[in-house]
Amino acid sequence: MGKYTTAKIRNLGIVGQGGAGKTSLTEAILFNTGMNDRLGKVDEGTSVMDFEPEEVKRGITISSSLNHCEWKEHSLHIVDTPGYTNFLHDTRNCLRILGGAVLVVSAVDGVKAQSTKIWEWCNEFEVPRIVFINKMDRERAHFLKTVDEVEKTLKTRAVAVSMPVGKQDDFRGIIDLVTMKARFFKFDEKGTYDETDIPPEQLEQAERLRTLLVEAAAEADDVLMEKYLESGELSEDEILLGLREGTLTKAFTPVFCGSATANIGVRNLLNFIVNCLPSPQDRGFQYGTNPKSGEVVHRHPDPQDPFSAMVFKTISDPFAGKLTLFRVYSGTLKSDSITYNPNKDVTERIGQLYELEGKKQRPLAEAEAGDIVAVAKLKETETGDTLCDGAKPILYESPLALKPVISFALATKGKGDEDKIMSSLHKLVEEDPTLHVSRDEETKEMILSGMGQVHVEVAVEKLKRKFGVEVILKEPKVPYRETIKKSVKQHYRHKKQSGGRGQFADVHIELEPLPRGAGYEYVDKVVGGVVPRQYIPAVDKGVHEAMRHGILAGFPVQDFRVTLYDGSHHSVDSSEMAFKIAGSMAFKEALTQASPILLEPVMRMEITVPDDCIGDVIGDMNSRRGKILGVEPQSGSQVVQVLVPMAEILKYSQDLRSMTSDRGLFSLEFDHYDEVPPHMSAKIIAAVKKGD
Repeated sequence: MGKYTTAKIRNLGIVGQGGAGKTSLTEAILFNTGMNDRLGKVDEGTSVMDFEPEEVKRGITISSSLNHCEWKEHSLHIVDTPGYTNFLHDTRNCLRILGGAVLVVSAVDGVKAQSTKIWEWCNEFEVPRIVFINKMDRERAHFLKTVDEVEKTLKTRAVAVSMPVGKQDDFRGIIDLVTMKARFFKFDEKGTYDETDIPPEQLEQAERLRTLLVEAAAEADDVLMEKYLESGELSEDEILLGLREGTLTKAFTPVFCGSATANIGVRNLLNFIVNCLPSPQDRGFQYGTNPKSGEVVHRHPDPQDPFSAMVFKTISDPFAGKLTLFRVYSGTLKSDSITYNPNKDVTERIGQLYELEGKKQRPLAEAEAGDIVAVAKLKETETGDTLCDGAKPILYESPLALKPVISFALATKGKGDEDKIMSSLHKLVEEDPTLHVSRDEETKEMILSGMGQVHVEVAVEKLKRKFGVEVILKEPKVPYRETIKKSVKQHYRHKKQSGGRGQFADVHIELEPLPRGAGYEYVDKVVGGVVPRQYIPAVDKGVHEAMRHGILAGFPVQDFRVTLYDGSHHSVDSSEMAFKIAGSMAFKEALTQASPILLEPVMRMEITVPDDCIGDVIGDMNSRRGKILGVEPQSGSQVVQVLVPMAEILKYSQDLRSMTSDRGLFSLEFDHYDEVPPHMSAKIIAAVKKGD
């Protein structure tokens, strides 16, 4: 680093749906640029980028990984990101710091819901992007159909810059629509090809696509438009200029094609990555706030500006410790220096800086604006934090963490392991902020929540591999509640005499139901001093203790009002404890007469599914006692809003994956409590009494 100016740097994300070939494309890029001496294969476990044991086992990218290479006198920092639903949160964090992205789309599967979500995040973070249609050599691959799907589903103007020669088994290479030359590849994995004229049978289609390309390039720049209107043509350099301008302004999206595993079309893509995607300078100022004054401030991507950076990822290693990854937005940072974290209001000592090459680390002397680097053993800094010059502080806004959608209870395999498990889990949470660890005070269970069942299972595998801790996953207990349906009055007298001073308290209460979500109210209507003022709060305390365990199945009681309206006391034997006991017992006896019922938590869900799956998903939700609130069409997909009991969706992520072939997404949050149907209530109560 430091060899290239900021203008020659490209911070590049390889993004897209799972199974589209992102890691294979990254491996091909590293091979073509000389970073690797062989073409890594995901299926054979020889990938440089997918090196975690959990990734090799499943054959998918679980965690974003970094590498770098050089092409045409440019430095490329590459981030290979996950594409499966359970791990998209990592992709989102990376997009916040990237300059550009290549969206990889399968020519066989088309655009899935995951790609749509990633595209939305690219829009959110204003990331310019190009599309690579992969797997052109596979059965059922269709280039023009996929280009059309990209345009309609992602709502962008898709402009083909290359097209395939042949298709499926007959796929032989690509046609460069800028030079109007065909490249016939030798399928030797080295990417070698012979350049010839376009085959006559494809010339008409190539000329049509090139016309669309030249028109898009001309429209991106006023000078080019004037030239095009005058002459009806643009030179190759002018087309490239228009392509760059259109990509940076997001006026359109350039589309390329090829096969990553066969190393076809990758070098062509690399040429356009350095030409079309932005350098840090092209992205311009980074805006943040002064943490002391709150005013908006900015930094320019210049090595001479005050240092600033954003942490986008943390890797927890039991041997090397915590590794913090960050993108430098401005200034220069040297190894063995001091920096400031405004999120935590602490200074951090920067030790040795590293550049990541898959799982390898290469030491660096310094990092400048545009660089993506790592440092070990920062004490306070977490994912999403800003690092900056303490004399010129700035605080960058970080993406909000996505909310978990599934939870599991953890059971220990050995006694006395709980403390070790919790400390190890907290290290995993540092690495992955979408994992949530908590202890349910009601059920006394350790709860691990994540973005899906596979996400949680992977976390448990890492727990064993990295920290030597084994746990068993169980479905968490649903936090049911109890309430009442009718009002009752109850009198209770607490009288106890056992020599010396006795205990006496006499209370009259009224127990009334309240609307759902109202909680608990305590009302004092005592008149005439029949219950002295100092004892009235004790009745409230007694009710508070008793409401923790209802009479049906021992669940907390909610949504009721207790009114203390009468009572009596003894001048010697009455005490706060006596009235607390009386309040508790009066409440318990009143509960039995007030038609108690069970309540269950109801979740609000938003489910995004392809058009062809909507019937199955709605039918499935109806079978789960879901209430469909509405269905909103999106291009190529439907968004279903539904209210459904938590008990029905404890493992929904796995079921949705099966129904939609992993093309569905969902989010959920707690909405309200509602009454459990009587036939189900009886089963729940019986199960609790059995100890299940």
